[in-house]
Amino acid sequence: MIPRYSLPEMSKIWSEEARFERMLKVELLTCEALARKGAISKTAYRQIKSKARFNIKNISQLESKTRHDVVAFVNDIASKVGKYGRFIHMGLTSSDVLDTALAAGLRQAGFLLKRDLERLMRVFRKQARRYKYTPMVGRTHGVHAEPTTFGIKLALFYDELKRHHMRLERAIDEVSVGKLSGAVGTYANMGPSVEQYVCRKLGLKPAPVSSQVIQRDIHAYFLATLSLIGASIEKIALEVRHLHRTEVKEVEEPFESGQTGSSAMPHKKNPILCERMAGQARLLRGYAQVALENIALWHERDISHSSAERVIIPDSTLLLDYMLQTITYVIENMRVYPENMERNLRLSKGMIFSQALLIRLVKAGLKRKDAYAMVQAIAMGCRQSEEMFEEAVLKSKKIKQYLSPQEIRKCFDVKHNLRFVDYIFRKVGI
Repeated sequence: MIPRYSLPEMSKIWSEEARFERMLKVELLTCEALARKGAISKTAYRQIKSKARFNIKNISQLESKTRHDVVAFVNDIASKVGKYGRFIHMGLTSSDVLDTALAAGLRQAGFLLKRDLERLMRVFRKQARRYKYTPMVGRTHGVHAEPTTFGIKLALFYDELKRHHMRLERAIDEVSVGKLSGAVGTYANMGPSVEQYVCRKLGLKPAPVSSQVIQRDIHAYFLATLSLIGASIEKIALEVRHLHRTEVKEVEEPFESGQTGSSAMPHKKNPILCERMAGQARLLRGYAQVALENIALWHERDISHSSAERVIIPDSTLLLDYMLQTITYVIENMRVYPENMERNLRLSKGMIFSQALLIRLVKAGLKRKDAYAMVQAIAMGCRQSEEMFEEAVLKSKKIKQYLSPQEIRKCFDVKHNLRFVDYIFRKVGI
C-alpha cells in the first residue's frame, strides 16, 4: 500500500499560526511570571490573558510599515488588550520571544521525528529477524567477497538507527533551551526568575548564558543530527538501489498496481523512491552546512542567521519526516528474492570460499604468502574458464599435497561462514 504520510503534523508546527501561537504563549507566560512576583498586577495579567489574541492579516499589514515582525506582533496583540497592553513584552527583546518560541517548535518537531525513527527501527527489527538466516553474497568494492545473510545486512542498519535514536534524543534535549535575559543577556530589565518560570512551563531549560540570542551551535547540532540520519537513510536507499538492479535482483522497492516505471518503456520498475531520498539527503547536508555558517554572529548578535533559519529549520524537519516515513514504507514492503540470492552466491563459481581454503592451507603448514599465491592462481584460472573453483582445487596436485578431498570440501560449506549469526544478533539486541 502506498504510504499515507503524516506530514501535515510537521507542517502545522511551522505554520504561521503555530509560530505566533508559540510567541503569544511566551508573552503570556512572561506576564504571568511578572504577576506572580508582583511586577504587574494580577488584574492586569487576567486582562491580558483573556483578551490577548493575534490576527495574522493585521500583523502582516503592520509589518509592512514597521519592517519588524515582532514589533508588529506585539502591537497587534497589545491593541486588543486595552490599557494593560503596555505590559506585554515589557523587559523583553525580540529574540527572547523568537528563540524561546523556536525552541518549543523544535522540541515538538524533534518528538515527531523520534516517533518516525522508532517506527522505522521496529520495521528493521522485524525484517532482520525474518531474513536472519537467508544467505546471500557479501560484496566489497561491489565485488563478491564472502557469504553473509540478508538478516545481518538489515541488523547492521538497525544498529546504526539505534545510534541515531540516541543522537536525536540528545539533540532534542540540547535544543530545548530558552532565554529571556534581555538585549545582551544580562537580565538588566528582567530577572532570572521570569526566565526560569517561562522555560519550565514550556518544557525548556534556561540557557546557562546567552547574548541577545541562544547560541547557534545548538541549532547546528540539531540540524547536523538530522543530516546524519538522512545520510543513513541514503545509505539504506543506495543498498536497495544496488540490489534492485536487473543483474542482481535480490531486492526491489515496492511497485504498486497501476504504477508506471517509464513513459517510454512499459517493462520498467525503477527504484524511484530510493533515488528520491538520495537527492533529499543532499539537501539535508546543505541545510546543516548553512546551520554551521550561522554560528558566527557579530558580537552579541546580528540577524544574518535569521533569514536562513526560516528556510533550513522547517525544511530540514519536513524533509527528514518525509524520508523516515518513505524508507519505512520501502523496507516494510520491499520484495525480497531469496532464490536470486542463492543464485548469485553461485555466480562466482565458489571463489567466495577462497579465504577458508587459504586459512586451512596455512594451518596445514604452508607459509601464508605461498598459500595465497597457490589459491589465487587457481581462482584466476577459474575466472577465465567455466570451471567451478571447488572442482579446480580438488584437481590441484599442489593443494592435495596438504589437504585431503574431505578437508577441501569443508572449506566450501556456507554454514561455516554463518555460524555466528545468532551471536551477532544478540550483540545488536534483536
